[in-house]
Amino acid sequence: MSPTEKPSLNLLQRLWLSEAIRLREEQAGPLEDGEANRRARAAGGNLAARIQARALLLAERDGLLLALRHWQQGARLALATLLLLALLSGGGLAVAALGDGQRPVNVFWALGSLLGLDLLLLLGWGLGLLLGGDNASALGRLWLWLSDKLARDARSAQLAPALLLLLQRARLGRWGLGVLVHGLWLLALLAALLSLLALLATRRYGFIWESTILGGDTFIALTQALGALPGLLGFALPDAELIRASGAGALTSEAARHGWAAWLLGVLLVYGLLPRLLLMLLCLWRWRRGGARLVLDTRLPGYDLLRERLLPGSERLGVCDAAPAATTQEPAAAGPQGSEGALLVAVELDERRLWPPSLPAGVGDAGVIDSREQRQRLLEQLSRFPPARLLVACDPRRSPDRGSLALLGELARSAGATRIWLLPAPPGEALDAARLADWHDALALLQLPHGDAAPLTWLETGHD
Repeated sequence: MSPTEKPSLNLLQRLWLSEAIRLREEQAGPLEDGEANRRARAAGGNLAARIQARALLLAERDGLLLALRHWQQGARLALATLLLLALLSGGGLAVAALGDGQRPVNVFWALGSLLGLDLLLLLGWGLGLLLGGDNASALGRLWLWLSDKLARDARSAQLAPALLLLLQRARLGRWGLGVLVHGLWLLALLAALLSLLALLATRRYGFIWESTILGGDTFIALTQALGALPGLLGFALPDAELIRASGAGALTSEAARHGWAAWLLGVLLVYGLLPRLLLMLLCLWRWRRGGARLVLDTRLPGYDLLRERLLPGSERLGVCDAAPAATTQEPAAAGPQGSEGALLVAVELDERRLWPPSLPAGVGDAGVIDSREQRQRLLEQLSRFPPARLLVACDPRRSPDRGSLALLGELARSAGATRIWLLPAPPGEALDAARLADWHDALALLQLPHGDAAPLTWLETGHD
């Protein structure tokens, strides 16, 4: 994403970042958020909208937005890994169920191999749903763990917990992970069905049933009960005589082979694939329906503390916010679109210096910024009426401390284009070469154009 490109996030991603910022501040203390709060207030909206705007600004500044993209890439890689494992597992189930064709296939052992684990886990998921649980299944936890490992970004530590908390609070976790779990099982069972078809089409299998304590009537009733629903879909059902005869040994007739093969495929389709497909569609429907109604719970303590800073009782100039912790390594981003006009402002000038200079017509003078209140007042004004061109005059006899450079970065982000005017020394004085070099280095890191000559022509016309 280029520096001038604004990130496009959906509702879930915006709330996700807000929750991650909240968890980070709970664990490590409040962040320096003066500029983020000011810009969020200028964006307007209710408290939830301002919290989201603040979270996005802090995430851009601190690299959390990039960490989110890395986490999502890791999540996609983890999903691809699980999909591949599901395909291989489904093929393995089919091979384990039928064997190599050298010995007869026990139909109920084969059915247990294909559907036993699936039905047990499906029963556990249903019980958890009935009991109101919203915990991640083993597959869901595996996916989250793989996503964290594949993201390879230390800044993403709060992302997975924030996502789980957000979804659990909205009771969406079970449906989101349900789509994942049922989708993976559906893929595995589909791979098993296709593998069964391939094996049955290329090998000759004989089918039997065996029991020491159960009689033939029991197997006849069980086989016909399981085959009733597949029979409604057109799958063949072995008759009672064929079922009874298969208890003595594998029948060699083609009709017997076809009947048992169709029964096995039908039972796998009806009791394996169809339930998973229907449940996946149900979870997907609930996920989309709930996702459209996601809201930020502003009653949480971490958000409630932001109420006075983001939605003060009276919107007055000079509201005191924490000073932003800017760093000379952070470039100043491009300014807002739709700005107009030109403005000159000076930062911490010596009282003996004559100010302002003679300005061209149409260029405004914002005076000299010396105090924190003046700085906040100017920034609030620029957030409402950003100039197209901003010239900032600085005295290079002062050291380029972090606070001054942070102010320059904020001013640059509040104007369409910004230049820094490093004022010459007063008559009879000379600039310190080392300190001037420090200014040049700091402004170069901020990517702000600068010079020692007054660019008044540029300020008036927009070109030199």
